[in-house]
Amino acid sequence: MSNAIFGAFERMLALRYLRARREEGFLSVIAAFSLLGIMLGVGTLIVVTSVFNGFSAEFLKQILEFQGDLSVLSRSGPVLSGFDELAAAIRRVPGVTAATPLLDQQAVILAGNNWSLVHVRGERIEDIKRNRDLADHITGGSLDDLGEDAIMLGAENARTLGVKAGDTVGLLAVPANSASGASPVGNGALPPRKSFRVAAVFDTGFGVFDKSFAFVSLATAQTLFAVPDGATSIQVFVQDPENVWRYRTPIADAAGDGTRLYDWQSGASPELELVKTQRSVVFLILVLIIVVAAFNVISSMIMLVRSKGHDIAILRTMGATRGMILRIFMMTGSSIGAIGTLLGLGAGLAFADNIEAIRQFIQWVIGSDVFSEDIYFLSRLPSRIETGEVATIVAIAFFLSVVATIYPAWRAARLDPVEALRHE
Repeated sequence: MSNAIFGAFERMLALRYLRARREEGFLSVIAAFSLLGIMLGVGTLIVVTSVFNGFSAEFLKQILEFQGDLSVLSRSGPVLSGFDELAAAIRRVPGVTAATPLLDQQAVILAGNNWSLVHVRGERIEDIKRNRDLADHITGGSLDDLGEDAIMLGAENARTLGVKAGDTVGLLAVPANSASGASPVGNGALPPRKSFRVAAVFDTGFGVFDKSFAFVSLATAQTLFAVPDGATSIQVFVQDPENVWRYRTPIADAAGDGTRLYDWQSGASPELELVKTQRSVVFLILVLIIVVAAFNVISSMIMLVRSKGHDIAILRTMGATRGMILRIFMMTGSSIGAIGTLLGLGAGLAFADNIEAIRQFIQWVIGSDVFSEDIYFLSRLPSRIETGEVATIVAIAFFLSVVATIYPAWRAARLDPVEALRHE
């Protein structure tokens, strides 16, 4: 008999106490709000952490794939001479996967009355095609057409200029070997305007990149910026970008004394650290939602214990132990937390997995942009669900729910049956 009471009977009573009777309607409302609070806390935490993870991953991805892990530049000026020999020496360094010469210079692109200031980047066509994160995001035209007097624009620039693949744009370039800080109109004359055919349009989804860069062949850039045999840097990719500092010394030795190195962590670390700090603070704040919901569980359980004083006394006189009473009420309160946690888990995962579609729907309903690309530098709202973090959130919610039931269950177990029946 004791085994039956220990298992099925305790579960039956706990389940029954979850279903409040009509006269206990207020108690049922409190329990429902407790469940709703835990559900919202868990769901919101999953969504927010997934979005922060998405931001960090997307930011790091764009930096590493479009900017390179490390850049080799000249110490003596803007132009790096003998770049092919330097690139060949760097490629021989263990751990280096690619070393790409490029010529990067600012220029103004014009189309009718529209204009845009961009970085015109010259690379060898085969190197551009090898970068799949760029080559796979061509939305108009073809990379095969990126030859002499042809340019590839980002989708944002194409929209700003009002052009598409096949159209012609003008370009005002400042020679790369001009005096540092010199104005292109400092002597009262504009640099010569050259016409380029738009060979292709790319859309990486990284707004700041799509807006800031345009591509031409390396030979075209050398002619355009009056650098017949030079480049501005060598873009280096390594096997372990997150530990790029390990490669600095061997790459510096291979490049020689006339060069200087700049890695992605030097420029991006503050932004990444800011994202991590914000994520930690927001995580802590949202955990407080679950804590508040857990206090609601305590309130509802204390009221339940008070309303069930007669039942507890009867059970004690029939032989139920204090341990059994403790487990019954802990099971009742924990069930509220478990149900709320599971509902929050399902809702959070569904929301995080479809957050971009939800954003588009909200924008369509309100007729306004809720995720401005000009502010966040991304055209899509990123989300990345980390299994370990989700498991941690679920564990925290369930743990707080169980802890919240200990005191009310202990009060129920300590209830004196004689005193309880005397006051009936």
